[in-house]
Amino acid sequence: MKRNLNRLIGFAVGATDGEIGKIKEVYFDDATWTIRYFIVETGNWLVGRKVLISPEAALVPNWEEGILPVDLTKEQVKNSPDIDTEQPVSRQQEIALYAHYPWTSYWGAGSLWGGGMGTSGMVGPAYESIEEAVEKEKALVPAENNTDPHLRSSRRVTGYQLDETDGQIGEVADFIIDENTWKIEFLVVDTGAWFSGDKVLVSPEWIKEINWETSSLKVRVSKEQIKNSPEYDDSKPFNESYAAALSDYYQAK
Repeated sequence: MKRNLNRLIGFAVGATDGEIGKIKEVYFDDATWTIRYFIVETGNWLVGRKVLISPEAALVPNWEEGILPVDLTKEQVKNSPDIDTEQPVSRQQEIALYAHYPWTSYWGAGSLWGGGMGTSGMVGPAYESIEEAVEKEKALVPAENNTDPHLRSSRRVTGYQLDETDGQIGEVADFIIDENTWKIEFLVVDTGAWFSGDKVLVSPEWIKEINWETSSLKVRVSKEQIKNSPEYDDSKPFNESYAAALSDYYQAK
């Protein structure tokens, strides 16, 4: 089912033996537009520490109660590597996370997730080991740049402007995610300052580039196409009929 990411922010994260904390934001990668980590603020339990939890540990979310149960213990979380979530996450830090938790690496094999089946029921092809994947990546990424080049913060990207050759279109207000795969299906774009105040959905497939310096995203579709696309009402649950209308509109262009 498709959900608004903003609804997930503030969810209580429940371990098998108690609450861990609250979701503050997520990291997604801009290669597959899939959520890779929930950033969880632990509050007084771990003296205000923030921890990274992979969606691979997630069980079925309780959207009515605002709870995300995970297949982890509080002790596992307490002893997890300490990572400064205010700074870019390095691949070395990710290696430490994957050495601590029983997760499969998501990089290096061209699929959304690693081999085997996670708690979300996602099956993928057999993955190479983390060490093998990292060694391959080292050959491609300069040694001085050891941060993951594709991890993006949902909080930081929210508010980014969408640019097209004709000018600005709107700004990112939210994301539509698939709760089964944790993939970002659409960006919710507020066109208020540019058009009539409508919100529209933009597929990640239409994004050409994310520019950190200008806080903007360049898109492949025109301003006119965005302006005339089916209006999105975020006060109503996302439904497949809207997705079909959106697909039909752009396929006809």
